Amino acid sequence: MQTEYFQTPHLTTALTGPLQLLEKNILDKQKEIESWLQAQWQKSPAPIYGSVDLRNAGFKLAPVDMNLFPGGFNNLRLNPEFVNLSSEAAKITLKKLEPNARNILLIPENHTRNQFYWENVSALLEMLQSDGFVVRVGSLLPDLLEAKDVEVQQGRIKLEPLKRVKNKIQVDGFVPDLILLNNDLSEGIPDLLQGLDQRITPPAELGWSQRLKTEHFQYYADISEEFSTLIDIDPWFISPLFKQCEEVNFMEGKGQDCLVENVDKLLTEIRKKYSEYNIPHEPYVVIKANAGTYGMAVMMVKSTDEMLKLNRKQRTHMSKSKGGQPVSSVIVQEGVHTFETWGDDNAVAEPVVYLWGERVVGGFYRLHKERGVDENLNAPGMHFEPLPFANTCQKPVPNNVPDQCQNRFYAYGVIARLSMLAAAREILDQQKKS
Repeated sequence: MQTEYFQTPHLTTALTGPLQLLEKNILDKQKEIESWLQAQWQKSPAPIYGSVDLRNAGFKLAPVDMNLFPGGFNNLRLNPEFVNLSSEAAKITLKKLEPNARNILLIPENHTRNQFYWENVSALLEMLQSDGFVVRVGSLLPDLLEAKDVEVQQGRIKLEPLKRVKNKIQVDGFVPDLILLNNDLSEGIPDLLQGLDQRITPPAELGWSQRLKTEHFQYYADISEEFSTLIDIDPWFISPLFKQCEEVNFMEGKGQDCLVENVDKLLTEIRKKYSEYNIPHEPYVVIKANAGTYGMAVMMVKSTDEMLKLNRKQRTHMSKSKGGQPVSSVIVQEGVHTFETWGDDNAVAEPVVYLWGERVVGGFYRLHKERGVDENLNAPGMHFEPLPFANTCQKPVPNNVPDQCQNRFYAYGVIARLSMLAAAREILDQQKKS
C-alpha cells in the first residue's frame, strides 16, 4: 500500500557511546554547522548533483562512496515528496549555475539494456521538465544514427544521436544552453565532448577515467578534520581510513606486496582505534577499484592471509571494472560495519543520500537479505526501500534525542553534505588547473 512508503523503518543500530556523542554534538551545534556549511558553499560551490553511500556502524557514521553522476533517481519515487523536493532543488541549483538556461541536453550512460537505469533517466526528466526546462536526451552510442524510443514504466524516452557543429553539440537542431552529464565516462572523454563552447556539468574531467576515489577521500579527510574541530569529536568517527596501491594487476599478481603491506597497516590502525574506544567487533578492509562504480571490483578482507590466498575467481572479479576497464589502481579503505536492518527478516541496510547542489532531497535504503554487516550490499540481489526524511533531514525536531529517526536522518544529511563539499573542492581545484 502507498502508505507504507511513509513508515519509519525500525533501526536496530547498536547505539554505543561514540555515535550518540557524534549525533548529540551534531544536534547541539546545528546553527554552527549550517553557518559553517553555508560559508563553505560560498567558497566551493556544490556540484550539480550527487549521491553518497553511507555506513552506520553504531560507533561510526561515514561515507564509503560518492558518485558525481548518480543513477537511481527513480528510487526517490518511493516517496513522492522526494520528487517534489528534487524538482525544486534542481531548479534552484540549475538557475544558480546557469541563470539563463532553459534548454538542457541530458547525456545518459550507454546502458541500452539496463531497464533500471532508464527508469533513473525517466525520473530525472520528470524532475527537470516539471520546472519548465526543455530537456532532450542525446546519446554517446556510436552506432545510434537516428532517434529511437526506450520504453519505461511511465512512457517512452526519446534517445537521439548527438551531432557536433563547430564547438557546440546538438540533437536535431536543438542547441542546449547547458549539458547535464549522467554518464561517468569510465572509458574516457570522447572527442565529441572536448573543447566545447557549452557548459558541461558535472565537468567531464571528473569522470571515472580521470577521477580517483583516493583523491576524493583525501579531500573528505581534510574536511572531516575541519568539521570535527567545529563539533569537538574525533574525525575518525565520520571518516574512513584508507591507503592506495598503484600498478596493480590481480591476474598476474602484480602489486601484491603493496596490497599486503597496506592491508596489514590499515588493519593495525583500525585495531588501535577499536581498542581506544572499546569496540568489540572484528575490523576489516575493503579493496576497491580506484575508479568506477556499480559495486564492481570490490572485495572485503580481514587478514593479510586472505590477501595472499586469492583464488582465480576472486582475481578475475577484481581485475576489471565497469565497461571492462582494467583495474590498475585500488583504494584500500577501512571497512565500516552497518548495523541497520529493515523489515521482519532483518535485511542488512545502508542509507544512500541524494543531493541537488547543497540541498539534501531524499534517499533510500539499499538492502540485501543475503549479505552480512561487513559485506558489500551493492551486489546482485539488493533491493531498495524508502528513506523517509523528506521533511526532517535538514530540520531536526527540537527534542535532541539522538535515537529519534528525524535526528538520525539529519545526521545522515550532514555527513552526505560533507562528502558533497569534498567533491566541490575537487571540482574547484580541477578548474584551477585547466
